[in-house]
Amino acid sequence: MTIKMYCILFDFMIAIIFFLMGISFYKSNGKAANFLTGYNSKSLEERQKFDENQLCKDYGKKMMLWAIPYLIGIGIDMYSPGKGVFIASILWVILLIQLLIERHKREN
Repeated sequence: MTIKMYCILFDFMIAIIFFLMGISFYKSNGKAANFLTGYNSKSLEERQKFDENQLCKDYGKKMMLWAIPYLIGIGIDMYSPGKGVFIASILWVILLIQLLIERHKREN
């Protein structure tokens, strides 16, 4: 296999993982809330302030959106192997930072 195929396969697998995780969270009816960092360490009183079903749906949507940079990366890697993985990773980090900022604002 060439480097081009490895990059495309990597992008595809990461996109599938994020999409499947997002679907799992979205359809969990709030049961996946325990997998959210920080939420699982909150007391029962603090947890009752949150709608777990909506929380899981919101995080599920975000995870599914995280697949998009890697799908874009596949297209870039077809013409310039390696650059798509790099660009997709940078875009994913930006989306992650955005999520952390939103979460920090929501909790304060």
